[in-house]
Amino acid sequence: MNALLLDSGLGLLIGLTLGLLGGGGSILTVPMLVYLVGQTPQAAVTASLVIVGVNSAAGVLLHRAQGAVNWRIAFIFGGVGMAFAYCAANFSKFFPSEALMIAFALLMLVVGALMLRGRAALKTQTDLCWRKVLFGGAAVGALTGFLGVGGGFLIVPTLVMLVGLPMKQAVGTSLVVIVMNSAAGLLGHLGETALDVGMIAVFVGAGMVGTYLGVRLAKRLKAEHLRQAFALFVIGLAIVLLIDNVGKVF
Repeated sequence: MNALLLDSGLGLLIGLTLGLLGGGGSILTVPMLVYLVGQTPQAAVTASLVIVGVNSAAGVLLHRAQGAVNWRIAFIFGGVGMAFAYCAANFSKFFPSEALMIAFALLMLVVGALMLRGRAALKTQTDLCWRKVLFGGAAVGALTGFLGVGGGFLIVPTLVMLVGLPMKQAVGTSLVVIVMNSAAGLLGHLGETALDVGMIAVFVGAGMVGTYLGVRLAKRLKAEHLRQAFALFVIGLAIVLLIDNVGKVF
């Protein structure tokens, strides 16, 4: 019963961050599965792609109802990302799990700092550059497969700062890309370890509820407040991961 309550609570939190921020699900899921549920990093990576991918799909439907999804950018960005995610997934097995967590955390710090920059750095672009869409999709996809994350914590700032989408539209569009990248990354990781189907089902079910609540909350918040919340969330968790893993390597 205690394990069921823990999994449900964690799943709810993951869904809430996905619905509210358009990302952050994998940032939470991988460490939660490793440190709180007790899975190996390799098993957590594979399970996180399933959990985040399914909950993101639910978030897409909810954001679509509000007109907050740019489908053309999502499919181009995500299509390129899928190819790179599948290829990169085969390389993570050659690196120590602690090193992957440290790389994960350092990248989160950089992204969080960029998101905290002033409004000018996040000014929406009027002329869409498709080369930036392709480049952003390739970079995020490669990191998705290599680190075993859905990529939302990278997709949202990339869509805002590089592509030029408004923050709220970037959140909805990000979820489409997360679904695509998670599916490709999962294909690359299948067969590496056994999946705990029961645990995943609990996470997904609770996550659906959290995603619904997150989307409703995002609709009420100002874009500036949403961006700041995303940045602070990413930075805070990055610090926790660094504290836990640096000592194991050095």
